[in-house]
Amino acid sequence: MKLSPDITEQLKHIKHFALDMDGTIYNGSTLFPFTNEFLSYLKNNSIGYSFLTNNPSKSTVDYLKHLEKMGIPATADEMYTSAVATINYIKNHHPSIKRLFILGTPSMVKEFEDAGFISTADSAEDKPDALVVGFDTSLAYSRLCRAAYWASQQLPYFATNPDWVCPTDQPNILVDCGSICACIEGATKRKPDVVIGKPDPQMLDGIIHEYGLKPHEIAMVGDRIYTDVKMAKNAGALGVLVLSGEATTVDVQQSMVKPDIVARDLAELQELLQQAKN
Repeated sequence: MKLSPDITEQLKHIKHFALDMDGTIYNGSTLFPFTNEFLSYLKNNSIGYSFLTNNPSKSTVDYLKHLEKMGIPATADEMYTSAVATINYIKNHHPSIKRLFILGTPSMVKEFEDAGFISTADSAEDKPDALVVGFDTSLAYSRLCRAAYWASQQLPYFATNPDWVCPTDQPNILVDCGSICACIEGATKRKPDVVIGKPDPQMLDGIIHEYGLKPHEIAMVGDRIYTDVKMAKNAGALGVLVLSGEATTVDVQQSMVKPDIVARDLAELQELLQQAKN
């Protein structure tokens, strides 16, 4: 891709890369061969990076173990999931909420409990203060029905992310949080009150505050237009789409939201970055 002079200039002065995970640095359980070289290039050029994911199915600790197993060393400060963003949102905007019915994996539930919330049981007698729905790969029908019931009772209702599917390298479709919420909506005619995660620009707030950056000094890199690129646009950051995951060139042509940069993968993005700096 040939970049315009304006985009080249902005890319040249990027101080931090916010990197999506699934479809960007790896696909399912397969690490892309160019990922570590890209991260090394950033480190060698004193450019920071963080991993941002809309996938709340693993806790921060589990994600760090997952990355380490793949050969990517990372710290808790470099990891920000939509579950952490949801926890921060509820604490900041609804401090009185303590008891949650959580439709999520045991790992996600533990992250909320470690943050001080109480996870209620699958029982009409154990009424929560609010409902939280995430990407639940351990989804049980009875808990889905209970979540729908609490949604029908007009409790505050939060979704961790809007994604319809999760990228995978397996012959399967991984039904994500947005699709689970659509199921609940079909049963109750109710949407979540708030959907956290990309494209909500608050997902970049942690990076902005921790490193003292301006939004235009950050590049958001991901494989989805409707979450990654849209969040970059919402936040005033540089929006980079890689075609190594969900989105295709057809999606780019048809989308109203246009990426600032479209790259085949991180390897091509590295080439563009090197060209901008030369």
